[in-house]
Order: sequence, then C-alpha cells, then structure tokens
Amino acid sequence: MDTNEPPATASRRTFLSLSTAAAAATAGAGAGVAVTASPASARERGWPDGPGKPVRNQPPGAELRELLREIDRDRIEANVRKLVSFGTRHTLSAQDDPDRGIGAARDWMLAEMKRYAAASGGRMTAELQSYVQEPASRIPVPTRITNVVATLRGSVAPDRIYVVSGHYDSRVSDVMNATAYAPGADDDASGVAVVMECARVMARHRPEATVVFTAVAGEEQGLYGSRYQAKQYRSGGADVQAMFTNDIVGTGTADDGTRDPRSLRLFAEGVPTAETPEEAGVRRAVGGENDSPARQLARFVASVAGDHATGMRIRTVYRRDRYLRGGDHIGYLEQDYPAARFTEPHENYAHQHQDVRVEDGTQYGDLPEFCDFDYIARVARVNAATLWSLAQAPGTPKNARVLTDRLTNDTDLVWDRGPEPDIAGYEVVWRETTSPDWTHVIPVGDVTEVTVDLSKDNAFFGVRAVDRDGHRSPVAFPVPD
Repeated sequence: MDTNEPPATASRRTFLSLSTAAAAATAGAGAGVAVTASPASARERGWPDGPGKPVRNQPPGAELRELLREIDRDRIEANVRKLVSFGTRHTLSAQDDPDRGIGAARDWMLAEMKRYAAASGGRMTAELQSYVQEPASRIPVPTRITNVVATLRGSVAPDRIYVVSGHYDSRVSDVMNATAYAPGADDDASGVAVVMECARVMARHRPEATVVFTAVAGEEQGLYGSRYQAKQYRSGGADVQAMFTNDIVGTGTADDGTRDPRSLRLFAEGVPTAETPEEAGVRRAVGGENDSPARQLARFVASVAGDHATGMRIRTVYRRDRYLRGGDHIGYLEQDYPAARFTEPHENYAHQHQDVRVEDGTQYGDLPEFCDFDYIARVARVNAATLWSLAQAPGTPKNARVLTDRLTNDTDLVWDRGPEPDIAGYEVVWRETTSPDWTHVIPVGDVTEVTVDLSKDNAFFGVRAVDRDGHRSPVAFPVPD
C-alpha cells in the first residue's frame, strides 16, 4: 500500500453494510421498511463506481443436477424419427388419417404426454387445445388448428406460469403443398422433442410454479396456434411470466460444414412488441431499450443454464428473431408476455423448407440424418435448467419503481413483496448504462424499498427476489414514479 496517499474520505458511492441490511430485514421483514445508505469510509473511486459485489451465475442445486442427468438423448432421437414417420405434418394435411398427416402426429403426441402425466402423481394433465381458423393468409379454407398442451401444476405458486413450446407442423418449398413428403426433422421436430423430453423428466418432479409444455400447430402458415394460445392466456388473465419457443434446434453444424456444437442462440427483443405510446415515451426519456422483460429473461437463462450447468454457451442475440423472420414467441410478445426464442447457431437452408431431392450432388430436405441428437439433448438441458430455475424461484418482482419526487444523487427504489412463503429477501442489481449485463448485486433484506447511494442518472438498476434456498428470480426493471 502507498502510505503517501491522503487519508480516505467519505464517498457518495457507499451503501448500507451487510449487517445494516440484515438488521433492517430482521426488524421489518415484509413490512416495506426503507433502507438508506449509511456513510462509510472509502477511497476516491473511478466514476461511476458504486456499491455491491460482482454478480455471479447461479449454480445448479442437487435436484436440478439430477433432473439434467435424466435427459435421454436416445428418447429425443426416437421422438424426432417418430414425428418424421408421419410423412407430412403440414397444417392443411389430413387430420383423420391414423398413420399420415398432422392429425396422426397430434394423436401420438397427446398419447405420449398423457403417458408422462401418469407418472406425475396427478400434478400433470395433457389435453388438446383447438379452434377453427377461418380463411386467412396461407389458410384457404376453414381449418382446425390444434395445440397439444401438457400442464404441470405448481405446488406452491400454481397461478404463476412458464411456457415452453415447439411447433409440430412442417412444410416443403411450396408452403401450400399439404401432401408432399415434409419430414421437418430440424424444423421443428427437434424443438418438439425438446419440449416432450422436458415434460417427461419434469413430470416426476414437483416444481413450485406451473410449467406448460406445448406443441403448437400452424407456425409455418402464420404462427396461428401460438397466437391463439397466447390470446387465450391473456383473455383469462393468466400470469405467464416467461415463454420460450424452441424452433430449429437440431444441430450445431453450419451449411459449410463448420461445427459449433456447444452454442445456442437466444433471440430476445429490446423495444417491447406490445409497448404503448406512453411506455415508449418513458423509455425514450429514461433509457431501457436494453431492459425489456425479454432481455431480462435472456440474462436469467445465461445465469442458470450456461456452461456451468449444461455445457452450452448461450449466445443472446439482441433481436426479436432472425432478420425479418419470426417464430411462435411473437404471439406471446404481442400479448405483452415476456418471451424469447432458442435456435441453433448456424442454419443450413438446404435442410429447411425444401422439397426432398438431390440436386447437383447436394441432398436437400429436412431429414433426420442432418440432426445431431447429442446437440438436441444439450438444448433440452438448457430448457430444463431454465424452466426448473424459474419455477423454483420466487416470481419476478411486480410494480418495481424509481421514485422521482426528490432531486438527489441517490436512487430510491420500491416494489411489491411477492406472495411466495419462502421469500428470504431481495437484491438490487446495477450496471453502467453501456454494460450489456448486470455487474453488481446488493443484498437489501426482506424489504420493499431502499435508497442506493448511486445516481439513477449514471446507472441502470433492477430488483430480484431470493428464496431461502438461494433461488433468484429474473430481474424487474423499475419505471419512474
């Protein structure tokens, strides 16, 4: 240490000590006690240095590690090949043929989901969700569209819902050709196989919140099944706190043969699809383009399902979906639900939306031999780690706000206490405005308001809940009040 430095001086970049936070939590657990900064000695620091410790990823607990070991690569392969065996799963294909077409695939998936539910001790149910789509884009005649839905009811917070999907319809070069061989192995039997394997494994466990495993139809014709499903949840007032779609998750091998078998893209929008004009005005005034609910989900996934838990690198892409393209999470975003999309790192367009054929020595078509089933199993582990971590943690804090009734260099944060009985407290996270992820975390105890000795002008803040077992919720990004 350089003893010629001047004595340490008080700094505005200070915060309550851990003992102060613990005392506040003990004195006013759940009572909305305000916790303010207490002066402390500190050397002058670089701007905008502030309080807290570095944010760390959440390691998997014993039950999650057991659950991940139960993911079965061979079952995933068998499910992909079974879906391919129906010849075509085009949305306009036969619905009453027992062996070929979308109806046969639908009935087989429902039977499998019911078989998984039988091992759940009554916690899981499986059913069909159907409606008739009147003529519309790519739907020339009234067509029944059916989603297969398995619901694993939560044991503590059943009204809090997390949804994971894949689409089971397929297509060839002509999107209206409902009879040609359309194997759809990567797009999207791979995603459906991920959903089914997660349902099979998680049915034998007891999540605290509700998890919905769904295979939706009508994606290739215009996201019809998922849009209907999201609207049903919204009209019923369902508290869907996250939705993930798995679409084209079959391989890490690119069209030029290069391999990236340990990466998985996660598309997460910035500006919310359902943002109102008033919300847009607030966003422009205070920032937050990188702090949508979808971006908070992406950060959560990286923290609980990355290398340390699954052997996969989560590559978050700051877009709603691929360039000018879309998937089944969009219907949920339209209903103002947080949603994101998992997709393999490099797509091979010779094996998507193609007639099965050999042309100039190149095999075209979405055939199962181009899938990497070990890769799909790792994608399933990413999904399982994400869903389990969400379902076991408290819900995302609601009504998080930054109070603006006084002009100071502090930041006053308030939020609603969650209903979960095992909440241990809350953490404030913050980062520089140019940082892509949260960098600092401050435990503040079981309170619902706090004053941080760091200016809201210079940093972004968030709030997350923590339970007694150390499970952390996604971050809530506060809005001005």
